[in-house]
Amino acid sequence: MLLRLLRLILVFMLVISASPSFEAMAQALGQGSIGLIADQQKAIQGLSAKTDDLEKKIQQDAEDDASLVDIRLQLEDLSRAALTSALAFRTRLTDINNRTEVLGPPPAAGQPQEPDIVTGERQALASEKAEINSVVASAQNLSIRISGLVDKIGNMRSALFRNLLTKRYVLSDALSSQVFADAQEEYANFYKAVSSWLSFAFKFKFQAILAATFVALGLALVLLVGGRRLFGRVFEADPANEDPSYLSRLSVAFWSTMLPTLAVGVFLASTVFFFNYYNVLRGDIGVFLNALAIAIGVIFCVNRLTNAALEPQLPNWRLIPVETGAARWLVRLSTAMAVVISVNTFLSVVNDKMGSPLSLTIARSFVATIVVGIILILMAMLRPFRARDGSWRPWPAWLRYLALALGLFTIIAALLGYIGLALFVSLQVVVTGTALITAYIGFLSARAIGEEGAFANTTVGRWLSTHSSYEDTALDQLGLVVSVAINLLIVLVFLPLILLMWGFQPGDIQAWAYKLATGINIGSVTISVTGILSGIVVFIIGYFLTRWFQGWLDGSVMARGKVDTGVRNSIRLAVGYAGVALAGLVGISAAGIDLSSLALVAGALSLGIGFGLQNVVSNFVSGLILLAERPFKVGDWIVAGDVSGTVKKISVRATEIETFQRQSVILPNSNLINNAVGNWTHRNKLGRVEIKVGVAYGSDVKQVHALLLEIARSHAMVLKNPEPFVLFSNFGAAALEFEIRVFLADIMNGSVVQNDIRFAVLERFNDQHIEIPSTPRAVVEVNKPKAWPTDDDKIEADFAEQEQAKVEAAAEAKKLAKSGRKARKPDPS
Repeated sequence: MLLRLLRLILVFMLVISASPSFEAMAQALGQGSIGLIADQQKAIQGLSAKTDDLEKKIQQDAEDDASLVDIRLQLEDLSRAALTSALAFRTRLTDINNRTEVLGPPPAAGQPQEPDIVTGERQALASEKAEINSVVASAQNLSIRISGLVDKIGNMRSALFRNLLTKRYVLSDALSSQVFADAQEEYANFYKAVSSWLSFAFKFKFQAILAATFVALGLALVLLVGGRRLFGRVFEADPANEDPSYLSRLSVAFWSTMLPTLAVGVFLASTVFFFNYYNVLRGDIGVFLNALAIAIGVIFCVNRLTNAALEPQLPNWRLIPVETGAARWLVRLSTAMAVVISVNTFLSVVNDKMGSPLSLTIARSFVATIVVGIILILMAMLRPFRARDGSWRPWPAWLRYLALALGLFTIIAALLGYIGLALFVSLQVVVTGTALITAYIGFLSARAIGEEGAFANTTVGRWLSTHSSYEDTALDQLGLVVSVAINLLIVLVFLPLILLMWGFQPGDIQAWAYKLATGINIGSVTISVTGILSGIVVFIIGYFLTRWFQGWLDGSVMARGKVDTGVRNSIRLAVGYAGVALAGLVGISAAGIDLSSLALVAGALSLGIGFGLQNVVSNFVSGLILLAERPFKVGDWIVAGDVSGTVKKISVRATEIETFQRQSVILPNSNLINNAVGNWTHRNKLGRVEIKVGVAYGSDVKQVHALLLEIARSHAMVLKNPEPFVLFSNFGAAALEFEIRVFLADIMNGSVVQNDIRFAVLERFNDQHIEIPSTPRAVVEVNKPKAWPTDDDKIEADFAEQEQAKVEAAAEAKKLAKSGRKARKPDPS
């Protein structure tokens, strides 16, 4: 109660002190909100009117699948606009809620009244919020209505597709004599339309036709010639190569199909585009030309694919090991099937545009499906393989029966009057089959390129190996990148094509692509391809910027400053880890992933990390300590337990030490932190080495001491300060023991100095006749076995006497036992 009273007093004082400005600000905000509400109400009314028009259009174009797809795209745009109108009030609603919370709830009965200005402000905010909620509700209702219309369009399109496949036609009218008369009339009308356009075009648009044709031809040639230059020998089969590899055959089959088809497609598409650009085409002629371009592209692609995969002229380059005669027949039959389907599709466009009788359309489609079915049966009946005994073998059972089933199905469906179903199956056999086979060859080629060492044997790999510094490992990794890129290219090219062949419209693919790019909601998680790609790109940019900054800092700043190598390595590693971590965080944020959710996941996994990754975390923390504290650095000579060598690399998990036998030892950082480590070059490379020397007893020890000291002082690498020292260390068992102690500026030269001094000691001792005793040898006594006796008769006699004495002693003991007398003990004397 006291707190509430204090808050009311504070609000009252603020109102009294700044009531004019407060009222002016509230009035300004209210007017701005009123204007926003009016604008969004007007926008929503316009969206509702457009929705009404599109709903009427749905009923008008109920039989046109392409028009329904276009209407659906427009409705989805309206839905997004409605949601945008609703989101326009988000900031204003937040401000209203915050101000309402500051004002607090109205006083209850029996409590002091609040100032009138506070009451008026609260009522104004509530009224404004109610108006905003009304507009937001209208936008949400409009979005729900549009979603219902989109679902309705989907159901209508499904019904159209089912009706197309299940509709049965009467063949008696389509196969009558009237059909031939209709066909002749149709041909005459088509010829008249095309000839009139040609005469007009060559008379008034001849220069535009030439310009458009040459530009389109130039684009196609650039693609074709550039492809040949880029891919070289993977573009065409080499007749001189009698034993090409599987990768070579796959690459030739794929690229010799892909690039020429793309070149022809670019030529046809560019021709149509520039004809439209220069106003060469008439409405009906433009439709005919588009259909003709598609037909030519399909025929060329099928012919190019079958020739590339079967190679009738080059048996060694065939992907399918069939005989030459069978390969030629397969190419002819496949091309004939493509011609039949493409011509039928072109004529269907002509018939639709010119309003041909339905009987003519049925007859044309009936003939096309029957021909395709017969071709499929002929292909299934081929015997393309030859056994070792010379007999001909058919296709594998599954492939032969599949082709027979498809051929018989199209013929039977056409004979029963299901022309739409038969035509659909025929079209999918040709177009979808071609696309799937080409894509499959591409996938096989990508997989072969991605295998270990395969990319280095390609033309591009050999060129990179010759003209660059790439090693085999780098080329192998580049091959994996190329393999992934080819797979993505195949998916992006062939997936939309196959979807279009299966009855989907370009609008469907556009809508799916938009949803995939903007985000797919799975529960509370939104997956956005665009966001993921953006995050990856941001991380890659951050990674390369970090590497560049590391190189610049190390090579341009620290190298010029004569910074120690170990310090440079520590700073470079710390900058690298920090940069990569920062790039990862920025990339995750750019991908649209909420870092707070990652914090929750990290908290949930902390217990598991604590138990399961104790050593990893310990080594990681130890590595950070080593980089910060720097008890040793790269290039130092350290001794850690049984390991002695030079530090080559310090990472956050382990340290690499190279022993003097050139063995790389990877020591976990926790071992270096928890155990004693000796560092010969911690602060500097100054160090002391010892050389032990022994002389024989009786030698002049003063002379030996003087000689050893002179030898140590005369070496060039021995420091004068601290000066060398010779210690008379011990009276040994076999020698008088001395120890030479010298200091070196670089302890890494210790072995060299020890070697030189030992040679000098031997040389000077020989000159002065000073003996260096050798280690005394131990005297080993050998136990010789007893000599083998040579008198066997004597041994046998002694053995017989011993046995006789034993028998007599036993008999005597037996007699004494019977008589009850004790045996006499021998005389002790």
